[in-house]
Amino acid sequence: MGLFGRKLKQEHKVMLQAERAKGALLPEYHRPTPECPNPKRWSMYDSMTAEAEVLEFLRTIVTTIKPELVVETGSFLGVSTLWIAEGLKQNGFGKVVSCEFDPVVFAKAEEKIASSGLSEWIELRNESSLEMKIEGTIDLFFSDSDMPIREQEVTRFLPQINPQGLVLMHDASSHLKIVRDAAFKMEAEGLLSIILLPTPRGLVVAQRREGRR
Repeated sequence: MGLFGRKLKQEHKVMLQAERAKGALLPEYHRPTPECPNPKRWSMYDSMTAEAEVLEFLRTIVTTIKPELVVETGSFLGVSTLWIAEGLKQNGFGKVVSCEFDPVVFAKAEEKIASSGLSEWIELRNESSLEMKIEGTIDLFFSDSDMPIREQEVTRFLPQINPQGLVLMHDASSHLKIVRDAAFKMEAEGLLSIILLPTPRGLVVAQRREGRR
């Protein structure tokens, strides 16, 4: 039992576990998959934030492609948002707009970001990715919200995504399946060209097919 005497939501349970861990790195929890048979070679901060190595990859992607605008869905506790912001700070320009729908989790993310020294690079919103309005061209789109809506949100923002930019979709392992299947479907429909990185929870790296030069 948890908040207000009701059963804790999974997000709130993981949030409390992350608070108890106090930022300690743990072995990755995800089960072995054919593409990633040794997940414990990776590390995690918690079971909802992207793997530590994926966070490093995110920051490196930002410093490599130099995006003006990054959009992230599913901020959770703001850890990945901060790694993206570190890359933007190193570049010296850009902004990440990140949304978190759960108000309790959003408040924790807001608190973490406020104390990070990286707030100027971040716009954190308490809203759904399917309702969020973004102005301008998106150079990097990181889809990490509720898995059943990933295809909808990528499709929704695809017209705004720079054809030379990148689309990343987390949780695309063969075990989790739903995001992986959505990526394959969008590729079959001619919307994306995808690469599947064999990380424990899986990561799609993709580009729009339309408009590339």
